[in-house]
Amino acid sequence: MSADYHAKNDSVFIPAGGQPPAPVIDGGTLAKAAWKAVEIPPPVVETNPRMDGGVQTLVGVENWVWASEDTPQSVTATATAGPVTATVTASSTGLTLSAPDSEISCQGFGTPWQSGMAEGSSPCTMTFTRSSEHLGGTSTVNVGVSYSASYTATDGSQGDLPSVSTSGTLSIKVGEAQSLNTDDQK
Repeated sequence: MSADYHAKNDSVFIPAGGQPPAPVIDGGTLAKAAWKAVEIPPPVVETNPRMDGGVQTLVGVENWVWASEDTPQSVTATATAGPVTATVTASSTGLTLSAPDSEISCQGFGTPWQSGMAEGSSPCTMTFTRSSEHLGGTSTVNVGVSYSASYTATDGSQGDLPSVSTSGTLSIKVGEAQSLNTDDQK
């Protein structure tokens, strides 16, 4: 057993009164600790159109949806212990959205709406098919982002880490506009 142990572990000479060297933490362990310490905020989205008077959108209107600046698309964390540094990189492919009585199409993180942009040009939209009155006045939009993570370390190690998902909600009051067409000509 002694010969096997010495074959797998380096010997260290410590002179009398000297301090032993700090233990070396491998890159994988360091990366896991760094990833565990990362706090990713819940996603925040913005929508357009925005209406005054309490109603935020109407049935049948295409709403642009995009992640605000507070929603990271990628996250990097670095940790160092002794001679080893590990860098964790996490990235997401975009938002996931769900809401009752809605049709959703969303790729990526959306594009912030600006005046003059063409209808139908947003990669992330939501169209409500019914007013939110039957839901207590507002429709709850569930917003999620999942991050895949990997690491590299200066000791040559690399690998994948567990993915992390964040979520948040947005309440939208969906109104319904009705019109009455009367024929004045008889």
